Amino acid sequence: MKKRIFFILSGLSVLAFSFWFLMSSEEPNQLFSQKVKVALRAVGHQLLLAHGDSTSLVMPVTSLTENTYQLSFQKPLSLDPSALVVVIDSVFQKAELPKDYLVETLACEAQEVAYSYQIVNQVENNIVPCAGRILPENCYAIHLSFKPLGTKSINKEYISYALMLCGFVLLLLGFKQKTQDEKSKALDTPAFETIGSFRFYPEQNKLVKQAEEISLSKKECELLEIFAAKPNQVIKRDELTKKVWEDHGVIVGRSLDTYISKLRKKLEADSSIKIINVHGVGYKLEINT
Repeated sequence: MKKRIFFILSGLSVLAFSFWFLMSSEEPNQLFSQKVKVALRAVGHQLLLAHGDSTSLVMPVTSLTENTYQLSFQKPLSLDPSALVVVIDSVFQKAELPKDYLVETLACEAQEVAYSYQIVNQVENNIVPCAGRILPENCYAIHLSFKPLGTKSINKEYISYALMLCGFVLLLLGFKQKTQDEKSKALDTPAFETIGSFRFYPEQNKLVKQAEEISLSKKECELLEIFAAKPNQVIKRDELTKKVWEDHGVIVGRSLDTYISKLRKKLEADSSIKIINVHGVGYKLEINT
């Protein structure tokens, strides 16, 4: 019982934790996306100011994929690649964003890359081409792609699914334990036969009628077992004597009749049960239903 409760409660707890863990793993990604969008709007604002534009709008930053974002502007502008590199680096450092990213500047109509560069964590690996070459005034969209951050979230997903599997296994063990408990309980419950209003426990040498227990001697119990196996049938004296006495190597002349008499007294509380003497043949346990 205790094991079953332990397995079930443990399984439910592990499942609840795994669901919470899986849901919580999405929160850092959402926070990261919000930080990127705020930072890119700041980048757009500074680029417009560098262009001498303090009135037009920076359009809402959009997520193109999980790790790629688009910055666009209300009006055309010219871009200095060197300024673009410096502004993005400065804003991203303040926002504490990753130092591994790719920047692509696309002409709106042609949707072709007019300028791009890559920044990685190690400065010597940075790729910043065409510095100093001003891009002419045009409609531009800046795409910024971060190095995939999926490794941690994937690991979290694997951990969550593994925990869910453990939770289900614990629940299955709990239900299996329930079946075992029921079987064990059934085995622990003494077997009995019903004889009229009595319950007969041959392994415990007793009869039970309601709350009253009636003890039986070993021989009384053996005789009653034979009768209970063949109710309302005549059983020959020789058969009764052989099974109860002869196998033990002792036969006493009137022993059978003596024990039959004792059994009758112990069964007399139920008038529907009688042990009848069939003259010259044997005895019969008569049960009137």
